[in-house]
Amino acid sequence: MKTAATLSSQCRSQALQALRGIVGEANVFASSADMAGYLTSARRIAGHALAVVRPANVSEVSRVVKLAAELSLTVVPQGGNTGLSDGATPGDERSIVVSLSRMNRILSIDPVGYTMALEAGVVLANAQAGAREQGLMLPVSMGSEGSCQIGGNLATNAGGRSVLRFGMARQSVLGLQVVLPDGMVWDGLKALRKDNSGYDLKQLFIGSEGTLGIITAAVLQLVPSPRATATAFVAVPGPREALQLLAGLRAASGDCVTSFEVMNRFSLEVPLRHMPGAASPFEQLPSWAVLVQLESSRPGDLLDELLERALAQAMEDGLATDAVLAQNLAQANAFWRLRDEGTAWYWKEGGFLLHDPSVPVSRIPEFVHLVETDVCRLVPGSRVSAFGHAGDGNIHVIVSQPLGADRKAFIARRDDIHHLVYSAAVALGGSSSAEHGIGRLKVKQSTSHASEEKRCLLRAVKNAFDPTGLMNPGAMHGACG
Repeated sequence: MKTAATLSSQCRSQALQALRGIVGEANVFASSADMAGYLTSARRIAGHALAVVRPANVSEVSRVVKLAAELSLTVVPQGGNTGLSDGATPGDERSIVVSLSRMNRILSIDPVGYTMALEAGVVLANAQAGAREQGLMLPVSMGSEGSCQIGGNLATNAGGRSVLRFGMARQSVLGLQVVLPDGMVWDGLKALRKDNSGYDLKQLFIGSEGTLGIITAAVLQLVPSPRATATAFVAVPGPREALQLLAGLRAASGDCVTSFEVMNRFSLEVPLRHMPGAASPFEQLPSWAVLVQLESSRPGDLLDELLERALAQAMEDGLATDAVLAQNLAQANAFWRLRDEGTAWYWKEGGFLLHDPSVPVSRIPEFVHLVETDVCRLVPGSRVSAFGHAGDGNIHVIVSQPLGADRKAFIARRDDIHHLVYSAAVALGGSSSAEHGIGRLKVKQSTSHASEEKRCLLRAVKNAFDPTGLMNPGAMHGACG
């Protein structure tokens, strides 16, 4: 994180007074204690800021941004602050953190048009609950859904466990409302599935990490709620067999596979070793396992029976060696807890490095083999955890230090390890940033893996919207600068 830039006491006082006039005294935080939760990223990286403001509506957001422009301050939009790439962590004391947490209203739900309009500060789980009350489903789901917010989900083009079937967050967006760097409000809150009236502007803001403007509201498309669900943990010989199993399940179920998560043994061992209440679904822990979930909105679909038959056939074909079907919701939730909460416990194993690459689905086995081989050659004894969304090619790689090794010495090799993992993905036609975004953490990787042509185009977009660099400076600069 950058060293805090100096700001005169007069400018600081003037800015704070003006901010309080816009959002109210109670919604401007300027002390270190009050700002601490907003300035510290999910990775425990601390930032610096002039203030944190909590506007109540789009008009207040607009006025805050206009003020920042007038005083040559910068703006860092922030949702639930759950991101893993430090994209919402401000870099210096000229920054105003704009928290959208008070803008948390579901504005409307159209059960005929299958749409939901809502403000950017709505927590994802609350949006899901609102849709569920109408017999519908918001098809965006991830481990942090109890605290992440819609604005952040869209600003990072979040992925999650359902991308295989429903796509990334951008696939659910019909319209946006955005405050631009000059304070102007672009109102694109349309609920249209067909609109070829010009450039699709909303797509520029989705995944832009707050560098082009602040998303303040959205219209999202919904789908019918599932009436039947089947969940199973399956032991497989390796990632190649896992992908064959996926193809078979998609064909057998009429493409009802919503989630297909692959996990190697170490990615299971960590939560089983350290997470309270965790229990292995298998009598003997396999080298590789798959967590699969089928969902159908058709009443009467017997997905449990279908999945059981398909897995029995997979075992006959040598694609699976064991399988445990969840018998109830509690058991299914316990399965998902191993997958969703496991990453919180790697610190117990010492130093570790997290990666978020993606590769074409068919090249997952090759990617995993390359990474496991090359990482252990680079740092002998390293323990590689490969897990994630096999159905969409997003395989997370966590490299943990060798047992008994010095943590600082291991972390000192981070650039070499990052380069190895991400270069392997890019060489196979993949990406160094699948769903966690670039933020400030992956600037070097994005710079080294983006072509000059791509950087030129991204710079042009950035300069067209934000020529003075007001919005979230430091984020995505590897791609845009």
